[in-house]
Amino acid sequence: MKFTDGYWLVRKGYEIQNPADVRDIVTDDASMTVYAATHRIEHKGDTLNGALLKATYSSPMPNVIRVRLNHHKGRVQHGPDFEIHTLPTEVDITVGEDVAVLKSGDLSVRVGRGKGWDVGFYVKDRKVTGSGHRGPGYITDPQDRPFFREQLELGIGEYVYGLGERFTPFVKNGQVVDIWNEDGGTSSEQAYKNIPFYLSNKGYGVFVNHPEKVSYEIASENVSKVQFSVAGESLEYFIIGGANPKEVLDNYTKLTGKPALPPAWTFGLWLTTSFTTDYDEATVNHFVDGMAERDLPLSVFHFDCFWMKEYQWCDFQWDQEMFPDPEGMLQRLKAKGLKICAWINPYIAEKSILFDEGMENGYLVKTADGSVWQWDMWQAGMGLVDFTNPAAVKWYQDKLKVLIDQGVDCFKTDFGERIPTDVVYYDGSDPMKMHNYYTHLYNKAVFDVLEEKLGKNEAALFARSATAGGQQFPVHWGGDCSSTYESMAESLRGGLSLGLSGFGFWSHDISGFELTAAPDLYKRWVQFGLLSSHSRLHGNVSYRVPWLFDEESVDVVRSFTKLKCSLMPHLYASAVESSVKGLPMMRAMVLEFPQEPTCATLDLQYMLGDSILVAPIFNKEGNVQYYVPEGQWTNLLTNETVAGGRWVNEHHDFTTLPVLVKPNTLLAIGHEDRRPDYDYADQVALHLFELGEVQQARTVIVNTSGEEELAVTASRKDSVITVKAEGATKPWSLVLRGIHEVVQVEEGSILAGEQGVVITPASSGQQVLTIHLS
Repeated sequence: MKFTDGYWLVRKGYEIQNPADVRDIVTDDASMTVYAATHRIEHKGDTLNGALLKATYSSPMPNVIRVRLNHHKGRVQHGPDFEIHTLPTEVDITVGEDVAVLKSGDLSVRVGRGKGWDVGFYVKDRKVTGSGHRGPGYITDPQDRPFFREQLELGIGEYVYGLGERFTPFVKNGQVVDIWNEDGGTSSEQAYKNIPFYLSNKGYGVFVNHPEKVSYEIASENVSKVQFSVAGESLEYFIIGGANPKEVLDNYTKLTGKPALPPAWTFGLWLTTSFTTDYDEATVNHFVDGMAERDLPLSVFHFDCFWMKEYQWCDFQWDQEMFPDPEGMLQRLKAKGLKICAWINPYIAEKSILFDEGMENGYLVKTADGSVWQWDMWQAGMGLVDFTNPAAVKWYQDKLKVLIDQGVDCFKTDFGERIPTDVVYYDGSDPMKMHNYYTHLYNKAVFDVLEEKLGKNEAALFARSATAGGQQFPVHWGGDCSSTYESMAESLRGGLSLGLSGFGFWSHDISGFELTAAPDLYKRWVQFGLLSSHSRLHGNVSYRVPWLFDEESVDVVRSFTKLKCSLMPHLYASAVESSVKGLPMMRAMVLEFPQEPTCATLDLQYMLGDSILVAPIFNKEGNVQYYVPEGQWTNLLTNETVAGGRWVNEHHDFTTLPVLVKPNTLLAIGHEDRRPDYDYADQVALHLFELGEVQQARTVIVNTSGEEELAVTASRKDSVITVKAEGATKPWSLVLRGIHEVVQVEEGSILAGEQGVVITPASSGQQVLTIHLS
């Protein structure tokens, strides 16, 4: 929200009061409160008839500083509030003659004690940002409504990322962003997942602790500042430090919640009925059997909206005309090795058998006069489940338990964005705050019941909407994209932005939701989709099975689905890392290479985990330009090497694309290529790429419960590579990619391979291999 008219003037009808004179600093063991007058105080009479703004600094955990700016604190505050996690923290506070300092870990805030307002945030002795003259402001508009804003310094060459799943330019500098969930597709400034957190390439993050609308002006209203504002008498935000961007995300997700670890089966290929297509059990079997007949590995089958009868969403009952034996049908599908997903939303249509039950028991959101809030958009006469009512949550979950008992393994939790603000909630929650927060309660209710029924690390959603903390309930997908190359690119931008907002797992509708893709786009999007964290074929008015596009599409789906299954030892270890450290599996290049300036703005390529670079192809011709960081990289698919530190131009047919493995990588490739959930440690092949002199490569193999089974380290000195394995109880092998001759292997046998020498330890429990190169 803009409050000024250029740099000098204030917009007509607005009044801004800024802290101008620090009058007092009060400390206790855990916090420091600064009192500042909004004008210079020259004598005692100047202390009358004016505001006193307060800034309180504290720390909920090491390397995180909480800032609370306050005008009048006596007003009643209604929830909801984000859940903030805390850790034991030693805070060091010193108040000197010229400056007051609060320090938490390596992060500190320094407040000048002279005239004016001078606040700096430092990681060790490096200033990362600050709040200066005319930065914070208490503001009233022409209707005398209060707002609070902050302006934090933006340095030269500094870029801002994140703020949720945004499909606008990846670097947010110059943009106006409102944190307000909307159902706007992927081609507008609106977003399904708005997260009031941004990450800077300067090595810090900022989380604004407000579920309601937060308005950002990012190098726009003031081109050297990031401004954020909220309605009301106070503003709270956190400065989050770290040694690098990964540590910042780790600390942010410690604060707001770590992503859960999705079950291993979710990483396979999902196929859906699509949205408005006609389908019954025969249609479903035709597609499922067609996939099997063509040797196309399939892991999950999803029933979209019309598994329920039209006008009755949600009643959680199968349309008996189309599915007369749902329990039998689900068991027959599961006998084919499939998991089952069913579409739901948090709305109850008036024709649903549940509407009267929800209305009579107070389970639906109400208007001020006590009526049930209703409208006809989406479902005729629909109401909203009131997830602030514990009884309504149990009622909703009980309906889902029936489906789980029938054989449903997970739910696509669609919608949750079009939430009205002229309503009354059971617990008295502020409807402005609930607009964004509603999705959190909705997804949590569904995730919790899945976890209760199926067990920890067996719960998974396919969710569209989210707010801060929603990363705890994976997986999320990108919403309604179009079947164009442009929309494919905007989807990737959205996913990379969401990943830099604390979300570990993300997917998208392969080939686009709206319209029907041309065969070339379908094949290119299949490559991208199966090199994403999660992979789903889904559409609107047409089916998405590959043989409806062309026969080559069948080959592409087969090849890349099998590739993904074989990469699961690497991918699931990356998933575990995401759940522990809050890192995205699909990583913007800046996250892995923050020291390479070229990587700061890249949004047409990404890292899949920490070792694989993927550059999707966004044109019919098969041409691609991408940047390769320093070092000698190897194309996983072709074994060709690419020298880094430069841009590369290539042409690819539909069987390949740039999938480059970083040098000094030990990449685990599994023995299974037909399913994503198998014993990753059994017969795993460890591919060693470009191990440099006095360098080390390490990999960890986990099981499908996320527990470490095998850790292998390779190191090189001169012409000797030493490989040490810890926990090896099952057969494994080593592939020296690009090396076709070795002099000797101690305690192992040698076999020539197409990609390089294959070395098999003398016994499955072999702990050390010593390899002498020629």
